[in-house]
Amino acid sequence: MTNDLSAWQPRALPGRVALEGRSVLVEPVGDERRFGQLYDVVAGADDALWRWMGYGPFANGQALETVLRRLAFDSAMVLHAVVPKSSGRAEGWMALMRIDAANGVIEIGNVVLGPRLQRTREATEAFFLLMGRVFDELDYRRLEWKCDATNGPSRRAAERLGFTYEGTFRQHMVVKGRNRDTAWFAMTDDEWPRRRSAFEAWLDTGNFDDRGRQRQSLDAFR
Repeated sequence: MTNDLSAWQPRALPGRVALEGRSVLVEPVGDERRFGQLYDVVAGADDALWRWMGYGPFANGQALETVLRRLAFDSAMVLHAVVPKSSGRAEGWMALMRIDAANGVIEIGNVVLGPRLQRTREATEAFFLLMGRVFDELDYRRLEWKCDATNGPSRRAAERLGFTYEGTFRQHMVVKGRNRDTAWFAMTDDEWPRRRSAFEAWLDTGNFDDRGRQRQSLDAFR
């Protein structure tokens, strides 16, 4: 970290070019082509998928499309579809949001991963690709992750991905008629090189056996 920011300039906004990894594509949503696929993925999911989200579950595809249109076309976030190469179909979504280009701060949020995508190499690589866009391509200073303070899976995911817990904002939001305390995590640009190296080592094909199981954890590489 440097305290001399005399030459600092506001950063560019995230673009609309798809990101491609070994196992997954992360596509900014610019039209409705993937909406039907996303409904197919989440239609059979149990209510646990939506427990901590501000929307869902959905009675039908039209209800989901209304929310996806708002997220993709009527907001300041950049919504991305997560498309495993093994299926070629969108199986989840995540967004770059709360974009503060003037200060170089951005958040990964609105993360919904279908059941087949959860806890997979593809999901981890999708996060890695977005992080690379934030730090390597756009040169932002800070990447944030926020979740309901009672959302244990999201908190564990943030820590596994290399975010640092910074505190809890009490009575931060009202979500689905109840209070939400928000746990706040972040990663900074000076931390990113080490995190990036760990991701690259973990994602290497040699780290997985012939059944796709990891040989070493992401944390072990950090």
